[in-house]
Amino acid sequence: MLKAKTIVITGAGTGIGEACAERLAKEGHNLVLIGRRREPLERVAARTGGLVLDGDAASSACWSRFIDEIRARFGGIDALLACAGGLGQGAITDTSDEAWQAAMRGNLDSAFHSARACLPLLIERRGSIVLLGSIASLAAGPEVCGYTTAKHALLGLNRSLARDYGPVGVRVNCVCPGWVRTPMADEEMQPLMAHFSEDLDAAYARVTADVPLRRPASADEIASVCRFLISDEASIITGACIVADGGSSIVDVPTLVYDRLGGA
Repeated sequence: MLKAKTIVITGAGTGIGEACAERLAKEGHNLVLIGRRREPLERVAARTGGLVLDGDAASSACWSRFIDEIRARFGGIDALLACAGGLGQGAITDTSDEAWQAAMRGNLDSAFHSARACLPLLIERRGSIVLLGSIASLAAGPEVCGYTTAKHALLGLNRSLARDYGPVGVRVNCVCPGWVRTPMADEEMQPLMAHFSEDLDAAYARVTADVPLRRPASADEIASVCRFLISDEASIITGACIVADGGSSIVDVPTLVYDRLGGA
C-alpha cells in the first residue's frame, strides 16, 4: 500500500487538473483542489474527495489563506501540480495591455505564486513540483503571442526552481503536452469546425494529421505523466521538460511535403 501524500492541484476544476485529481484519488492521496470557480471544484471533489479552495492561484493573498487551510487540514504538502493556465491568443499587434497581463497572470504568475507559497511546506517533506507547460513552451503557433511567451518562460521557472531547491530535496519538472482533448482545446477546434463544416473528431484529426501518433492525447494520459513525476519512481528526475505530444515536436517541418509523396 502506497503512503498517502498530500497533493495540491491548481486548475483542478477542468481538463488536465481534473484528470490529475481523478488519477491520484484512485491511489488514496489527500487532494487540495484549487481554482477560481467553486462549482467545478465541488463537482470534482464529489468524485475524488479532498479540500476545495476557490480563489486565484496568481494571488499571494489567496495563497496566504490557502496555506493556512492546507496546514490546518493536512499538516503539510508533498507535491504541487500547477495546472492552471490558458489565455494569450492574438498576435502582438492585436494584444492589448490587459490581454498581455492576463496571459502572463494565467500561465506564468499562477505557477510562480503557487510554487513560492508551497515551497516552505514542500521543503519540510522533500516534496516535488510539476509545472504544466505546453509544446508552446518549445515552439510558436500562429497568433498566440501571450500564451507562447508565458509558456516559454515557464521552462525558465522550472529550471531555476530545480537548481535552487534540489539541494534541499525538492524536485521540479515541467510537462509539455501537445493537443489534449479538454474543454479548452474543444473551444480551439471551433473555428476549424466552422470553416471546414466538420465535427469535433474531424477537427482533432485535422490538427494531428502530421503528428507521428496521429491523435491528440487524453487528459488521463497527461495526468499519468504528472503522477509519475511526483512519484518515488522519478526520484532522480529534476529540472526536466517531459514532452508528451505524440511526437509532434520531433517532426522536421520542411520535410512534411515528402509525406505527401508517400501518402502517409
